[in-house]
Amino acid sequence: MVVRLWSIAHWGLEALGVEIEVDVSNRGLPGLTIVGLAGKATEEAKERVRLAISNSGFEFPNKKIVVNLAPADLPKEGSAFDLPIAVGILAAAKLIDPKLISQNEIYYGELSLDGQLRHTKGVLAAGLGAIKLKKPRLFVPRLSASQAAVIESLSVYPVTGLAELIRHWRGQGRIKPLLAGNCPDEPTAVELDLAEVAGQLQAKRAVEITAAGGHHLLLSGPPGSGKTMLARCLPGILPGLSLNERLVVTQIHSLAGLIGAGEALIKVRPFRSPHHSVSLVGLVGGGNVPRPGEVSLAHSGVLFLDEMAEFPRSCLEGLRQPLEDGQVGLVRAAGRVVFPSRFSLVGAVNPCPCGFRGHPTIACQCSPRAIDRYRQKLSGPILDRIDLKVWVPSVEGLAPLRSPPGERSTVVRARVEASRRRQVGRLAKFGKLTNSEMNNKEIKATCPLDIEGESLLGQAANHYHLSSRGLIRLVKVSRTIADLEGCEQIKTAHIAEAIQYRLPQTEEN
Repeated sequence: MVVRLWSIAHWGLEALGVEIEVDVSNRGLPGLTIVGLAGKATEEAKERVRLAISNSGFEFPNKKIVVNLAPADLPKEGSAFDLPIAVGILAAAKLIDPKLISQNEIYYGELSLDGQLRHTKGVLAAGLGAIKLKKPRLFVPRLSASQAAVIESLSVYPVTGLAELIRHWRGQGRIKPLLAGNCPDEPTAVELDLAEVAGQLQAKRAVEITAAGGHHLLLSGPPGSGKTMLARCLPGILPGLSLNERLVVTQIHSLAGLIGAGEALIKVRPFRSPHHSVSLVGLVGGGNVPRPGEVSLAHSGVLFLDEMAEFPRSCLEGLRQPLEDGQVGLVRAAGRVVFPSRFSLVGAVNPCPCGFRGHPTIACQCSPRAIDRYRQKLSGPILDRIDLKVWVPSVEGLAPLRSPPGERSTVVRARVEASRRRQVGRLAKFGKLTNSEMNNKEIKATCPLDIEGESLLGQAANHYHLSSRGLIRLVKVSRTIADLEGCEQIKTAHIAEAIQYRLPQTEEN
């Protein structure tokens, strides 16, 4: 007898329906075979399912069992097929009534050897896939069910184990659908407050502009000047995520296995800070079955590259597409996968290998050749994609202890949120959220310049040999500065301030 039921496979962020066919018969030698381009983890389901069924109070069928995962040309990876395979075997062997299996249901989850269901990654994507397939009932592990329960028009059944699911079918204890209101998910407190940073008024202003417009920022200065601290203050002044942003961010993190058991939607913007030894695949994503990298995990948030010049050249050059397009396209033999990756890049670099070039009291020990070689680690195309470049000078003596506290992050965040609201109101018709996302057509429509502003912009472009990209990014930053002041017209002062951030800020200028 052949039993058919449905599960979900992932290809990038796309959730694809997989029809699982299970045949149990006396034809051939006893054993369990899984076909349909199953990966290693899916192949290993044979032993997990066998023991899970036995330890749930059933005798595993001593027959020939064939499980087909269709379509056969779609790669199947992961352990989430354990539950549907086990349910299919139980129904095909008539250990439960096959009529209990509905074609309007999705089964998704990893089994432990005792028949319990483990926390499984990708549940939110599975729920979205169930809605797409018009199958409104989703059976998933209880520890992971909170993710999918936020989806409207989807009935999510949290299952503890096989035994509980069988009792549900027999009417001995119904499993009630999980309500989204029963899934609290409180945002975490910010790590650092801007008021804790001593001095650095210009750098703080650049951080505020970065947050307001979703721009990219490069902080350059000697060790201990506060570059890392400034970067870690950025999440505290960013506005909260919208519902659509939460869904996408949670979906990416769920596929990467970064959502803990019992957690629902992510409510705070991501802050990713990979080590400089990260690989290209770890940074931009990849693998035989593509998985999101750090640039996608930072989507709608911040990607912080501390000691940016120490990252492999291949990794830094791999940032070109995400910085320009807000997405990563990965091409494999099985097809193309696109991961969203619209984030604010914040890089921190030293002025030279020893770090003390331009320091007021410590002499630099680097040769001119070593300094040139160090600076060339950041290519021109990468630097051209960074909107703001700020020199962060060293703070000497007892200044960090004696300096008066500056504005708190809550005060700055209020200005950032007001600026974002202006941007959303202006860019909603274009489907954009921040100034950094604007293209040339949208800039012409939303960034009016007066005669003096156009003249200053032209002088800066000619004098500093700005590229077309650099000129466009300068206008975007000017638009954000105007939004922070509540001005609809971009003024000359806004352009002048944007120009000083566009130029390389070093100890020499």
